Amino acid sequence: MGRAAIAVAVAGAAVLAGCTVQAPDGDGKRRSPVHIELPGDTPSPDPTADDSGGPSTASAPPGDDKPGAAPAPYRVLWSRGDTGRDVRELQARLRQVAWLFDGPTGTYDESTERAVSGFQGKRGLPRTGRTDTVTWQRLRGMTREPGTWDLYLMGGQPADPPDPRCTTGRVLCIDKTSRTLRWMIDGRTVSTMAVRFGSKGTPTREGVFSVYWKSRDHVSTLYDSPMPYAMFFSGGQAVHYSPDFAARGYAGGSHGCVNVRDEGAIAELYAQVRDGDKVVVSW
Repeated sequence: MGRAAIAVAVAGAAVLAGCTVQAPDGDGKRRSPVHIELPGDTPSPDPTADDSGGPSTASAPPGDDKPGAAPAPYRVLWSRGDTGRDVRELQARLRQVAWLFDGPTGTYDESTERAVSGFQGKRGLPRTGRTDTVTWQRLRGMTREPGTWDLYLMGGQPADPPDPRCTTGRVLCIDKTSRTLRWMIDGRTVSTMAVRFGSKGTPTREGVFSVYWKSRDHVSTLYDSPMPYAMFFSGGQAVHYSPDFAARGYAGGSHGCVNVRDEGAIAELYAQVRDGDKVVVSW
């Protein structure tokens, strides 16, 4: 059989077997087949596949002069303008690693965006300010699960259902479990605000009381500390505005009074409450 006939036979066998025959290289030498696919074979997994949610690192095949596809960006979970419990957790975790000092507020605002960007840059991640899957994984790995009062350190928590004793009349309905105060009139909630109570050594008393004295610009004679918008209900204990609560949240405590951190809210409350209005403090 001549050389040409042999070459034709080999090529035909290669086609039937499903193999790829290389053309002569630049040096004129022929190479053996480098890849054979048999019927029923399963392709090997793509080693460049990335199922972590991040961009693929695959490169273009050798000799392919077409521009490669742009890497897919990491999936964004939250960004500026988003709100909710997940944003609170993000902010609480950023506080743990000292990238955020305000809040949590539950709103992805400018300060949160700056904190995320700083965290990303410190770890060699793209400084987008948006929380993507990789940023979130890194942050979670460096922090602990926030508790309820980490998430609501500065207030904003929902109020529990009111105590049954609050459903009639004009009542300051104060709940130690949810750390909230409802101002209620005839069973209707007029306003709700976060409150803080006394420490273990000076606990806020529980029970049913009434407002017996209001003092707009009161200063404590025991502790020489301001107690604006004070509404006294039991001895020296009163509902009043606390600048310390406004600054530190639940990281602090009172000497037995019911602290309010929202000055605007308590100013409105002070204007509505009268001497003799009921006060209920309960768990």
